Parts: sequence; structure tokens; C-alpha cells
Amino acid sequence: MYAVIQTGGKQYKVVQDEVIDIELLQGEVGSTVTFDQVLAVGEEGGELKVGAEVGKAQVQGEIVEFFRGPKLVAFKMKRRKGYRNTRGHRQNLCSVKITAINA
Repeated sequence: MYAVIQTGGKQYKVVQDEVIDIELLQGEVGSTVTFDQVLAVGEEGGELKVGAEVGKAQVQGEIVEFFRGPKLVAFKMKRRKGYRNTRGHRQNLCSVKITAINA
């Protein structure tokens, strides 16, 4: 069984016992999180439930670790004007292990 959840403005297809990297969540390592925004639930090769058919489905997960993503560099330049601007950014992320999908 798999589910499509929304968190941090992004959508993820998750399967039980899978570890996903998502936007930073409040909590501590080892604490349980519940994802209420379930967009779809389905079986592999079977029927897919979407929208109102999903009902009160929830996905349970456990926070595994907190870490920072890779450094992203935004470089801007205008030719022949001497304008150069470099900005770096590292996103705070957390790893979550999916423990249960309650459809």
C-alpha cells in the first residue's frame, strides 16, 4: 500500500518502512509525527482512492534525524557592468521513517 502526502509545500509518494527527507518539522529524534494531508491512497497494481474517497486517512512516521541539505549557490551577473552577486543557502531538513498508513 502507498500514499501521497503533502508537507512543506511538496508532495511525496510514500510506502511503509520507507525513509524520506522532508522540510524541517517540530519535534525531537524518535518522536512520532502524523501527516493528515493525505491526497491519495492505493495498492500497487490496484485501485487508487483520490479526494473525498480518501476520507480520514493518516500516515504515521517517526523522526530519524535532523540535517542540512547541500549548499545551493545563486550567482547573478550583468555583463560589462561589474555587477556580481553570490548568495549561498542550505535548507534544514529531517529524515522521517514511515511506520504506518491508515486508510
